[in-house]
Amino acid sequence: MRDGINAYLVDDVLVDARTKWAERTLIRALSNHEVTAHALTHVHPDHQGASAAVCRAFDIPFLVPEPEVETAESGAVYSRMPASPIGWLQQHLWVGPGHSVDRALVEGDIVAGFEVVETPGHSDGHVSFWRERDGTLVLGDVLVNMHLLTTRQGLHEPPGLFTSDPVMNRDSARKVAALEPDTVLFGHGSPLYDGEAFTAFVASLPEP
Repeated sequence: MRDGINAYLVDDVLVDARTKWAERTLIRALSNHEVTAHALTHVHPDHQGASAAVCRAFDIPFLVPEPEVETAESGAVYSRMPASPIGWLQQHLWVGPGHSVDRALVEGDIVAGFEVVETPGHSDGHVSFWRERDGTLVLGDVLVNMHLLTTRQGLHEPPGLFTSDPVMNRDSARKVAALEPDTVLFGHGSPLYDGEAFTAFVASLPEP
């Protein structure tokens, strides 16, 4: 599924790592590039699955949001997700092994020229990455740009089944919309090059 689960090479840093089934694909795709670090937006199975393999293959440091360091190192991802049969299946089919974290990310840190923005709600420690000079936002799963069942392109909130606190997640969406991004890169779905459409969608989200 094209753009179904995304990872991004931002300058020389890999952001997110899809599921454990993406190990060979990612390593092969990165083999002709300089990769100096690997960072996560959050530690869910479809973002950390190949993390350990990539870090070992390229001997690079692992950067993880501070509240999710313990989960990243243990690999016990399901324990941090809302309980569900689907989540249980993801834990067993998608989650990769834990890996030692070299740097805990907090608000204001700089990664490959991007500023770390704390955007909790989808997960407790979710972060996004913001580059002001060209208005680029690596959003993770604060929002998605596809319907996860039909795969049709379009902006949506992430499924409540996998979101720890939907109200907090909407607050995080408003936080990054206030940055007025021009380009938004999602964990799921195609990039969006229409910042006005992004901010308008966020403005339409239910208030608390």
